[in-house]
Amino acid sequence: MLNAQLYGAPVNWDDIPATEVRPGVRRKVYATDEVLFAWHELAVGMDLNPHHHDDFDQLVLILGGRCNYFVDGVPHPLGPGSMLLVPRGAEHYIEPTEGPCINVDVFAPPRADFLPHAWRPGQS
Repeated sequence: MLNAQLYGAPVNWDDIPATEVRPGVRRKVYATDEVLFAWHELAVGMDLNPHHHDDFDQLVLILGGRCNYFVDGVPHPLGPGSMLLVPRGAEHYIEPTEGPCINVDVFAPPRADFLPHAWRPGQS
């Protein structure tokens, strides 16, 4: 159980190490038993990655920069403070237009494939 490790353990995104997922994409992951946050720093010109998830919706929050967020072929211009809910099964991808674009994706329940990369107390 993740929650037992996290109670009383404050953390800042700046304290969580980033992993380079592919050129132009860096990721940090924080997860509880119920929800997972995936922080991404995205470079303008990065390779685009259209994909879909059959098992969960994805909530997108843009913290910095600007992007077009495509859902089933429809572009949605987003900037700091913008949110977008991507329904399960919809093809989607992000195209940064001003960067770096800082994007936090929220998954409930947590994405199983991201859990091994989640920050834990005592990790640096």
